[in-house]
Amino acid sequence: MSTDVGTPEGANTRALVRFVTQETRFALLSNILQHPDELPSMYELEQLNPSVSDATVYKHVQKLIDAGIVEAVELPDDERRQGYPWKFYRLTDEGREFLENHNLLAAEETLQRIYETISDKPEKMVKYENAPRPDLE
Repeated sequence: MSTDVGTPEGANTRALVRFVTQETRFALLSNILQHPDELPSMYELEQLNPSVSDATVYKHVQKLIDAGIVEAVELPDDERRQGYPWKFYRLTDEGREFLENHNLLAAEETLQRIYETISDKPEKMVKYENAPRPDLE
């Protein structure tokens, strides 16, 4: 399947809804939404999807970026710390608007509450959750 669905503004709406609701991509979007800062690292996304290979997680995140739904956000060089992630993923403003317009964000608060109940996170994931994040305000 081609991922050339265009940007949220110009894409065929039906094709873009199908694109974002593909099982793995929708799970990744849910993971971004449920993250405490809505800015998970690639490692966190991989840990939250243990039944999917790391390469597949990366491929689908890249497809979401190419479609304009997700963007990578990097910590400035002077804020990076050794042993911690410096690149994170979030919804673009256009991506959030598209998901809202198609009623795909209805469970956002529920997803966040579910995330808070995960008690068997690996130590590295807890460390990464507490890593510095870019200030997007």
